[in-house]
Amino acid sequence: MSHHDIIAGELLDEENLSLEELARACAVDRRWVIERLESGLLDQGGHYVTHQRFTSHTLTRIRRMRQMEQDFDAVPELAALVADLLEEMDRLRTRARAAGVKLD
Repeated sequence: MSHHDIIAGELLDEENLSLEELARACAVDRRWVIERLESGLLDQGGHYVTHQRFTSHTLTRIRRMRQMEQDFDAVPELAALVADLLEEMDRLRTRARAAGVKLD
């Protein structure tokens, strides 16, 4: 899969994606996703990945990890750590807004 095959856009709801759909939407090989699943770097670890369905959360996480690996030549573990931190920042921003805190 080339870099020109990246599908832009976001899922509008919690429609689940198959492994093949997820890999295509993130412009990575199926094996790329399976390796990270089996390493526990995605939140849906397990050995039976061919039957799993994935949410928009996983789509966003994989896109972030892929970008970190590509742009900064990060190892998968570092890319996952950065994805964890970005997800935590998203959660904290959501909580701050819900509490009425204005953010820059």
